[in-house]
Amino acid sequence: MRIGIPREIKNFEDRVSVIPAGVREFVANGHTVLVETGAGLGAGLADEAYVAAGAKIAPDAETVFAESDMIVKVKEPQAIERKRLREDQILFTYLHLAPDPEQTKDLMASGATCIAYETVTSPTGGLPLLMPMSEVAGRMSVQAGAHCLENAQGGCGMLLGGVPGVPAADVVILGGGVVGTHATQMALGLGASVTVVDRSADVLRRLNAQFGTAVKTAYSNTQTIAELVANAELVLGTVLIPGASAPKLITRDMLSTMRKGSAIVDVAIDQGGCTETSRATTHSEPTYVVDGVVHYCVANMPGGVARTSTFALANATLPYALAIANKGWKQALADDPHLKAGLNVQGGRITYKAVSDALGYDYLEADKTLAA
Repeated sequence: MRIGIPREIKNFEDRVSVIPAGVREFVANGHTVLVETGAGLGAGLADEAYVAAGAKIAPDAETVFAESDMIVKVKEPQAIERKRLREDQILFTYLHLAPDPEQTKDLMASGATCIAYETVTSPTGGLPLLMPMSEVAGRMSVQAGAHCLENAQGGCGMLLGGVPGVPAADVVILGGGVVGTHATQMALGLGASVTVVDRSADVLRRLNAQFGTAVKTAYSNTQTIAELVANAELVLGTVLIPGASAPKLITRDMLSTMRKGSAIVDVAIDQGGCTETSRATTHSEPTYVVDGVVHYCVANMPGGVARTSTFALANATLPYALAIANKGWKQALADDPHLKAGLNVQGGRITYKAVSDALGYDYLEADKTLAA
């Protein structure tokens, strides 16, 4: 199979989907790898490293898309990239389709087979290709939130951990999954007062066992969230429903009760955000202010630490990409029900239920497209 690695073009997206070690694996399995020139520079990976691993360097993205059987990316294809996809092509990347009707429409029109990292599952029920970026985003969310509280960013001028004789900031984390757990670890490490909210008693027990009395936990309901955010300096939104739009846990009315100069970091923005006032921002313009509350809603947070994120993501995705290349997408998905869960669009049809429900399209079971 011919594997194409284009350079990412989303705002300040410096990650790359495959590292030179991954190229060696593809080549050792008999495949050809075409890498767009400069694709790895943001992660400190020069073209020469890819050539040494056996890749061919393409002069531009048009060449990569035109000459590849499978496109392996990091972020969802931008409009110009979607126009380059074709019916006999495989796209393997993050998609986050539920809150993105334009992308969904274009991918359906392309006829391509589109497999999303974020809905691939594991035997234990986890999301193995989302997990490494969730770990990064969880840790980054605390850094970003601490920065948002600075006066220069419109914040209240509060140091997250305080100092002796001056209280630490109150941090509320909505969601105790992978992102929330890593955010908790970072916030506690900086000395903040941390409360984690989740609707799963098992998650709250796990957090209590992991962090002890250092973290406060609360069962998620509207009243509890309203009371906590009204007294918080920093709120981190980390909720996730796989493949579906994020629930709006913070309403505009709740926002009006928050302290002026407080901040919200909405890590769920890839799936539409968990605050009614959230809208996607970029690394170049990461924040905006509503009702005196600083909002940080960067949709590709891990792209800000491209080298760490690239290696973490590439290591996780490589076994799946190799399976698709070695077997073809139909056989690879038929052999692995967890990889099959990643199929979101195929031949112009939606094959992931949460996406069809969110956007109002007819749903085609993945098994039926595999049998066709």
